[in-house]
Parts: sequence; C-alpha cells; structure tokens
Amino acid sequence: MEEKDYLKTRFEPEEFEKLKQKLVNYSCALDVVRTQLSNLNTYYNNFETVNPIEHIKHRLKSPESIAGKLKKKGLPITAEAAQEHLSDIAGIRIICSYAKNIYEIVEIIKNQEAFTVVSEKDYLRNVKPTGYRSYHMILEVNLGHLFNEKVCRVEIQLRTSAMDFWATLEHKVRYKYDGQIPEQLSKELQNCAEQIHALDERMYLIHKVLDMINQSEVDIDRIGY
Repeated sequence: MEEKDYLKTRFEPEEFEKLKQKLVNYSCALDVVRTQLSNLNTYYNNFETVNPIEHIKHRLKSPESIAGKLKKKGLPITAEAAQEHLSDIAGIRIICSYAKNIYEIVEIIKNQEAFTVVSEKDYLRNVKPTGYRSYHMILEVNLGHLFNEKVCRVEIQLRTSAMDFWATLEHKVRYKYDGQIPEQLSKELQNCAEQIHALDERMYLIHKVLDMINQSEVDIDRIGY
C-alpha cells in the first residue's frame, strides 16, 4: 500500500468516539507541557540577555493521521492501539537559534516536575542517513486527580530554523514520491543537510565572537578607559 493510501484509512464509528475522548486527554497533556515551555520562554525574555528559543509550535494528530500510522505499522485501527503504540499523537516543536542551544533546553526540560522524560533520541550527534537532524524526547504527563491520574505521552522535537526548513522540504519530497525518493534527489537533500549543518556552525561561531567583543567592551567600560 502506498504512503498516500494510508491517509484514506478511517476508524470505525465506535472506535472513533473512543478516540475523541482520548484526544481530550492528549490535549490537556499538551497544555501542561506548553505552559511549562511558555514559562521558560518568559524567563528567558525577562531575565537573560538572549532567548535561545525562537518559537514553539504544537499540534494534535488528526484521527485520519492516527489511523494511517496504525495501518502502516500493521496495528489494529483502535483507540486503545493508538494510545499504547503511538507516542507522537501530541507533539511540540521547539525552534532554537543555534544547535548548541538545543542541549541547554533539553536539560531544562529534564528537570521539570510536571512531567517525566521516558525516552530520548539525539539525531544531532547521530544523524539519520537521510541527513535529518533533530533532538526527540518523549514525555509522560500525569493529568491528575480529575482525570483519574491518567498518563499521556507528548513528543518534543528540538531543532534550529535551518533544520526545520530542511525537514519540511524533505517531508514534502517524501510525500510526493510515496516514500521512494529518487537517488539523485536523495543525494541532493543529503548535500543540503550537510551545508545547513555547516551554516548553523558558522553562524554560532559568529554569535560567540560577538559575545566576546561585547564582553570585552563591558570590561573596558568597568575599568574606566
């Protein structure tokens, strides 16, 4: 079955109703994580000279997308299977200024009490063969007493703007060719990924040089020259 055909897969009416109830839980879990990240963003904006977070995106997978992913994995098209086997129904993407900032944000997320990090995948140091770079985390969020202590998973992806642009383009190409990207085009995407990585590194170097210059100017002012 081709990739586009998975989007035609649907839940049966009874399972669809069950899924809608579960999606309410995922929406609440998403709100918990978003609140923590919003607080972090506010902290950087008010108490640090530079905010490494450029912007934050969030989304809930549609029922059609969930059904398609279950079908692709060879799993039953049920709400229970979705909850048990899919970790990206609720997702957040954090876009950082520089790749080095990503690890700083990762450590902060790990220390939040509102949720628990249950898995991590570092595609910055362990780049995928396609050239894909990002940092993935799966969080478990306890929804508390009102939801009978139910736990939902939320996926977080952290990447730079350049990495995000590449990933969006690669996704469009993969969809266009039903996952079978022509070799020449695949090589071109890999080449672009390497150039983007080099560009990220060079821009970060310029950023650090400017920091050093600014710091030197501050030190001179303090001395009184």
